[in-house]
Amino acid sequence: MKNTFKKFAILALSCMMVFALAACGGGGNKASDGNTLFIGGIGPLTGPAALYGVAVKNGAEIAVKEINEANPDGVQIEFKMEDDEHDQEKSVNAYNKLLDDGMQVLVGTVTSAPCTAVAAKAYENRTFALTPSASATSVVDGNDNVYQLCFQDPQQGQIAAEYIAKNFPDAVVGAIYNNADPYSTGIFDAFKKTIESKGMKVVAEEAFASDDNADFSAQLNSMKNSNVDLLFLPIYYTPASNIMKQAHDMGYAPKYFGCDGLDGILALEGFDASLADGALLLTPFSADAEDEATKAFVAAYQEAYGEKPIQFAADAYDCVYAVYNCFLETGLGTDASPEEICEAMIEKFNGGFAATGLTAAGEMKWDKGGAVEKTPKIYLIQDGKYVEQ
Repeated sequence: MKNTFKKFAILALSCMMVFALAACGGGGNKASDGNTLFIGGIGPLTGPAALYGVAVKNGAEIAVKEINEANPDGVQIEFKMEDDEHDQEKSVNAYNKLLDDGMQVLVGTVTSAPCTAVAAKAYENRTFALTPSASATSVVDGNDNVYQLCFQDPQQGQIAAEYIAKNFPDAVVGAIYNNADPYSTGIFDAFKKTIESKGMKVVAEEAFASDDNADFSAQLNSMKNSNVDLLFLPIYYTPASNIMKQAHDMGYAPKYFGCDGLDGILALEGFDASLADGALLLTPFSADAEDEATKAFVAAYQEAYGEKPIQFAADAYDCVYAVYNCFLETGLGTDASPEEICEAMIEKFNGGFAATGLTAAGEMKWDKGGAVEKTPKIYLIQDGKYVEQ
């Protein structure tokens, strides 16, 4: 009788533990629910590039909320974002943690150098990845499972150079870039090659080796002494803000032209946004656009987070929808393994899968090399707003 009671007690305790674990749905993969796709995200939520990562997290969460509320009886999404502080090693650690938690698809990472490191791991593990904003070609090179929703760096450099050659043919062009960052060097190299093919040249080029660099006096003096009146900045918003402030303090006022890394500078705490007035940038999204989809997204974002979204938020929003809709097209269930989902989604993306979104003037499609095909836009910063050119 004792043994029977003991067995019963163990059985009862085991059942209680199972029910308790089932009730604790806050952590790990909810795909065990049989109706949930677990999407992971990685990016800088702290540190000098945090504005990008937080925007991606927020934009993704808006999309997840919309999808889950619109499809209460359909496939639901669990989304979890890990902080990598714009650091390669920390990004790989974040990826491994998400895998351990049960991640099935990755939306990320946010910045190029960490994404390049994570892409190699995702290739080995066969995890499908769609990055909203990591634009270096190294992210997708040799990785048939990694795709970009943003423009690639060489494309940004080429488009910027073509625009300048057409609209500012008499400009004296200079450039300051980060020679330790694949994003910055990738854009600059293509920019220089293209602008020279148009009969112009970069009369002064200066580099720096860290986005934490705070003193740009040497680079700016080089630009000023070379009579540069159009300064190309293929860099992130933090060093760009320092350059604009220090140029102003020394009485130097060139016209600035940046790429998508410049987006977010108007929201940078402590930065005088008027210093960016008149700057041009290449970005596929403006929160000031008047189309209904953008207005709805901006309203939802402002209600949730109390500020206007930048391009990175819109990129992430589009990423989640693209992943979700492609997953539905595969016909797989949410109990499918990451490897099964990866191969099925590669087939769809390579087979002409098209997505619409806030960051495209029509459909977005992808080539087999992972690059997105969509129309770029150039904006002028005027009185704190983006005006399409």
